[in-house]
Amino acid sequence: MRLDNYLLRHLKQVPKSHVYRIVRSGEVRINRGRARPGTRLTQGDRVRIPPVRQRRRDETPRPPDALKARVQAAIIEENDDWIVFNKPSGLAVHGGSGLLFGLIEVLRAMRPGRYVELVHRLDRQTSGCLLVAKSRSALARLRAGLRARSCAKYYLALVDGAWREGARTIDVPLSRDHEQGGERVVRVDRAQGRRAVSDFQPLQTFADCTLMRVRIHTGRTHQIRVHAMHGGHAVAGDDKYASNARCTQWRRFGLGRMFLHAEHIRMPLDAAWLHCHAPLADDLEAVLARLRDRSPGHDHRHAKI
Repeated sequence: MRLDNYLLRHLKQVPKSHVYRIVRSGEVRINRGRARPGTRLTQGDRVRIPPVRQRRRDETPRPPDALKARVQAAIIEENDDWIVFNKPSGLAVHGGSGLLFGLIEVLRAMRPGRYVELVHRLDRQTSGCLLVAKSRSALARLRAGLRARSCAKYYLALVDGAWREGARTIDVPLSRDHEQGGERVVRVDRAQGRRAVSDFQPLQTFADCTLMRVRIHTGRTHQIRVHAMHGGHAVAGDDKYASNARCTQWRRFGLGRMFLHAEHIRMPLDAAWLHCHAPLADDLEAVLARLRDRSPGHDHRHAKI
């Protein structure tokens, strides 16, 4: 068993982020030697673990008021069947991986005794359209709509480099069964990966980056990020797949996170169409404004945002 999996099994009430922190700092030892999260344990190994505080099982943590206010402010639209959120970047959709609260846990705390469930998911860094169902029947109908072939999910992504190829479909399989630096990553895997299809359409070209509208036909983990890399253009600010040097440049420019936003969902629902639209987050709008001011002479002809 991997060391990290062993520790997570025995320290269930310790945040996952803290478990990884004590391993990487050298406080966890195997046979008196330092170890990495991916180190494999064998029978007879002696594992030394520093003192850690585990949350009592009978403790019921409550989300802070500031987090509840943030979730409430993210609601775009609500009816008897569903809620549409413009999920902020940095807010996970559910708890885990060292987080006590994601959006759904906060929402349940705000509405005790009422049914709320995620219809789909977004990465923690990704902002934009997120649907939550308010009944089991609505959940089934909405998920069926998302699975329909006519469903369309559109994202806005700023990618590094000038995209010169025009509209392009990337159809390459992806697999999550890869490891890099002790953590799981997604890779193109033509042998064992699952099919993933993304349509990339350039909207605006700047000196060293391009604003894209991306439609995904499948919903694989990190699909847009890995497909963009496969096409030779990392998503701006992506600290998992892009180079560290480029992420540092973007932070200095004012982009403090990955530029990926779930802009629009269109899907069939109850013999009609459901359209959900989330305005681009203010921090991303500010980055685009700076790019336009910096390079007013560059090509902005592809399409309107």
